[in-house]
Amino acid sequence: MLPDHGRSSAELLEELNTLRAADLPTQGGRTTAYVYDSGRPEVRAAAQAAYLAMLEVNGLDPTAFPSIVRLEREVVAAVASRLGGDATTPGIFTSGGTESIILAVKAARDSRPDVANPEIVVPATAHAAFHKAGHYLGVRVKQVPVSPTSFRALPEAMADAITDDTVLVVASAPSYAHGVIDPVVPIAAAAAARGVACHVDACVGGWLLPWLADAGADIPPFDLGVPGVTSLSVDLHKFGYAPKGASVLLFRDSAMRLGAYFACAEWPGYTVINSTIQSSKGAGPLAGAWATLQSLGTSGYRSLGAAALEATRRVVRGISDIPGLRVLGTPDATLVAFTVDDDPGLDVFTIADEARVRGFFLQPQLSYAGMPASLHLTLTGVSESGVDSLLATLAVAVSSARSLGPVSTDALSQIASLDFASLDDAALGALLPAVGVSFAGGTPRMAAVNAVLDGLPPASREALLTRFLSALYSPALDG
Repeated sequence: MLPDHGRSSAELLEELNTLRAADLPTQGGRTTAYVYDSGRPEVRAAAQAAYLAMLEVNGLDPTAFPSIVRLEREVVAAVASRLGGDATTPGIFTSGGTESIILAVKAARDSRPDVANPEIVVPATAHAAFHKAGHYLGVRVKQVPVSPTSFRALPEAMADAITDDTVLVVASAPSYAHGVIDPVVPIAAAAAARGVACHVDACVGGWLLPWLADAGADIPPFDLGVPGVTSLSVDLHKFGYAPKGASVLLFRDSAMRLGAYFACAEWPGYTVINSTIQSSKGAGPLAGAWATLQSLGTSGYRSLGAAALEATRRVVRGISDIPGLRVLGTPDATLVAFTVDDDPGLDVFTIADEARVRGFFLQPQLSYAGMPASLHLTLTGVSESGVDSLLATLAVAVSSARSLGPVSTDALSQIASLDFASLDDAALGALLPAVGVSFAGGTPRMAAVNAVLDGLPPASREALLTRFLSALYSPALDG
């Protein structure tokens, strides 16, 4: 509620700290998704100071605030120089990977006005942001199965899926779910042979892979240096370790970048011209990204990359040594997915719960298109020092999960028969305890609800989770 009188900053910060008490930790490497920690306080301090210095600058009009033009040019050039481009490579600074991907799809669509019913061809492991882009932009998303063992896109299948309506072909470097790089060279070549644009989604790993290569990892070609790649997205708030709200979308040429822009003079106010989906936008994330890049430099990123690579190798070996677990595919980056190995008494979602109560968050991933349910780990520059603790916790979590046995899915038939659209927030709030979900304090145990979701088809998962999100932001789940 809005107070009758203003409150002091000390009081407000105290309340914020209290509210954050139940949040996952954002530093230290125990949250293996969502956050990226360089482990360098001086870098974080530089980013915070730069962010605050530009807090009130509006990125809507670069002619009013020329500082943002200089900062964006420098950030884009720095990123392009490591990803197959140079200081002249056109790009856009965006708020994150989803915005970069939506703009890449828009650019591809708008560069082909001759196509009445545009579609994009994506591997089944492509990020959900491409489906979001298709939904928002009226573009059909044609999904192509991947290898059931390597989880990489199949170039021939991707090529066969291209039609006269295809405006964009997508490859991941790496895919988020399994951390593997799609065969970009043949996929881009197939797209180019049909005169179709090719986007490489390097949001999660684009600013990591070059440093892994420097550390001796075998990284296949994936960036703008690959013939046929016309655009590439890379997030700086992931392995760039910048504050949230920082991504870069690179283009091979300025003509396609123009397709990402939006202009409108069809109203009596100022003529709108935007390079991103947002109009008014704070310049804090841009300044924070610029300061982080400058503060770490090549040597800093090279060191963090080497540390993350060593952590990943140790984690992969360690998981393989735990009875009942197996790593999915052969990770090319520092993202690892693992599952249970033909053990009916061991539930992957219960393992996640048992690890979380012991201080490590492992991200559950539901089964899809023949790919098994799994747990996801993103390993960063600070993960190396915690590998032994992570593996020891995981071993205990597996043992505990095995003793608990698989979670009950008795509620699945009841849930599956519901009309989610007809549920209001209160009704869903009353239903959640039936599947073992409670937000009444403490760490929520999500194994039961994840098991229920895993048993539902994707459309039902979407409907249930949409309704859950609505309930979460209502008073229905209070207490």
